[in-house]
Amino acid sequence: MLSIQERHKYILDELSRKGYVRVQDIADSLGVTGATIRKDFRDLESKHLIYRNHGSASPVKQKVTDLPVQEKASIMAAEKKRIALAAAGLIGTDDSIIMTSGTTIEAMAHHMKPKGSLNVVTPSIRVGVTLSEKDNVEVMMLGGKLIRNSLSVRDTYTLEGLKNVKCNKLFVSCDGFDLDAGITTAFVEEARVTNAMMDAATQVILLADSSKYGKVGFGKICDFSRIDILITDSSIPGSVKSRIESSGVRVITV
Repeated sequence: MLSIQERHKYILDELSRKGYVRVQDIADSLGVTGATIRKDFRDLESKHLIYRNHGSASPVKQKVTDLPVQEKASIMAAEKKRIALAAAGLIGTDDSIIMTSGTTIEAMAHHMKPKGSLNVVTPSIRVGVTLSEKDNVEVMMLGGKLIRNSLSVRDTYTLEGLKNVKCNKLFVSCDGFDLDAGITTAFVEEARVTNAMMDAATQVILLADSSKYGKVGFGKICDFSRIDILITDSSIPGSVKSRIESSGVRVITV
């Protein structure tokens, strides 16, 4: 029988490999009772090594930080490009879409090839400038106070601009996504604007690379129940993908 230290190491190794572990799965693998593993989970949580859920455990939540857009662009750049290409492929003929700010959304703008005419609503200066150089694209820029780090706007003026639009799709980015905390961003104001965008769109498509999994921001955008499609990279743990899919979300991995 394994010692307590060996069990703890096994749990942490499995968590690192899968991104999510269940009490019963660990108990079955080690040939011990569920009560033993629940105690192990409590011990590991008290040391701030795991986060306990109902009958399971996740990695300790990492708080997101607000980085300049130029710095964000270099993080998971290859994965963001693949996600952006997949997202661009979901745009239909004569679509009307909303695009939030974010480096993956900006990459998507570069790769978009409009089918027929395309209406785009966005708070992002960089997205707007990129799309202004493409044919058959009408860009509606939302107003408001310019945020230096993201080069986008988010305030009451931004919300006003969303009251008179209705689009087929919203392409949204985030700072973190988590099975329990949902979809989050660093700022409450940005979460409010994103929620208003969701109300103005029929379908919500989340673009998030796997490095954002397990991170939690102060501003909560929504739970997974409001997401229709998640596009992420293939490094997302299979168990996490399965749980997201079980909530009714279509997951596309690239």
